[in-house]
Amino acid sequence: MKSIVSDIQSLSYQCNCGNQHQVIEIEEIVVEKGALVKAMEYMEKKAFQQVMIIADENTHKACGEKLSALLEEKKLSYSSCLVESDDNGDVLADEKSLVQVLLEASSEVDVMVAVGSGTLHDITRFCSAKMGIPFISIPTAPSVDGFTSLGAPIIVKGVKQTFQLTSPIAVFADIEVLSAAPRKMIAAGVGDMIAKYTSLADWKFDSLVTGEHYCPVSAQITQDALLACIENIDSIAAGEDKGITILIDSLIKSGLAMLLFGKSHPASGGEHHLSHFWEMEFMKANRPQVLHGAKVGVSTILLASVYKEKFLQALENDFILDQLPIQEEWKVNLKEKIEEIINTYQQIPDAAEIRGFIQKIGGPTCYEELGIEDELLLSSLKEAHQLRDRFTALKFLHEVGEKDFSAYLSTAEAK
Repeated sequence: MKSIVSDIQSLSYQCNCGNQHQVIEIEEIVVEKGALVKAMEYMEKKAFQQVMIIADENTHKACGEKLSALLEEKKLSYSSCLVESDDNGDVLADEKSLVQVLLEASSEVDVMVAVGSGTLHDITRFCSAKMGIPFISIPTAPSVDGFTSLGAPIIVKGVKQTFQLTSPIAVFADIEVLSAAPRKMIAAGVGDMIAKYTSLADWKFDSLVTGEHYCPVSAQITQDALLACIENIDSIAAGEDKGITILIDSLIKSGLAMLLFGKSHPASGGEHHLSHFWEMEFMKANRPQVLHGAKVGVSTILLASVYKEKFLQALENDFILDQLPIQEEWKVNLKEKIEEIINTYQQIPDAAEIRGFIQKIGGPTCYEELGIEDELLLSSLKEAHQLRDRFTALKFLHEVGEKDFSAYLSTAEAK
């Protein structure tokens, strides 16, 4: 997949969006059976002297042990740090985990290897940046799209903050390892890709109204990756090598789109803001965490209804638009681009169709399955827009004073 990096970079040179595209500095991306062997060859070629594996108890068993054996076979010096879980059994990208890794890292370590999924990559990305050394990505589950991104969402004093840091210098995704991942993590990966339906719409809306930078190349990469998953949903659900390869390929490409743009806009909209809100409320209550992809899959189903009903209805009300408490320039842009905005959100599939995709893969499709109560759901729809400074459709509904989301409770009449 090294060619995909070159292809994307070449497309960015032809793009006239006006945004300063980021240079993708990933040297190698391998997605195939036996990718771990390729990782060894890469580390030998780079002549690393002291490798540090960052894993947890589960990912060490899934892949870390085999990686350690290969390192020993190649006589490469290494150490392992198994990040400790909290009282709920969750590994969190928080101050405690960061301190553990940094304390265990000797001054001789010249490369870190993230062996795991999203959280372990966030921890490794942060710690490697602090130490001024590169890191290598070895995913153990096709569960998130953040493997190749710059951003590391870190929990600081109970609040999630995203630090823009560095991408891995290489990614080695072994299909044998990924195919053995728990089904719920594969379903989470599909959920994270399905979230692009609303994230892409919110990004376009933000651009049309506020002038936020929009890159059609990054948007198209993300859209194509999403469609590849949808078109192969049956193969993914069956756990076929072809389906798992397409899923991890799509997740990596989504991450590359964010990397190229320099921010998470292509892959993160109102649905992610809801997910972050739920996550922080769970932390406050010391409740076990839910997989990120599971949350954004459910929030995408929810927003497909909210956006196509309340949001589109509000856009048709001239009085509401005239009274919007936003900058006059934004209001003018909104009215001038109203048809394009409406068309953008009409392209989102209906909630029932999105629910069907996630049901095929065996993922959760309603908020109760995540342990979210009615009160938390309603408060998140009213408040989650505050977590990011972006003008999403969810933010718009706040600006027009929309406060009644009771129709989206499971006890209400089905939509």
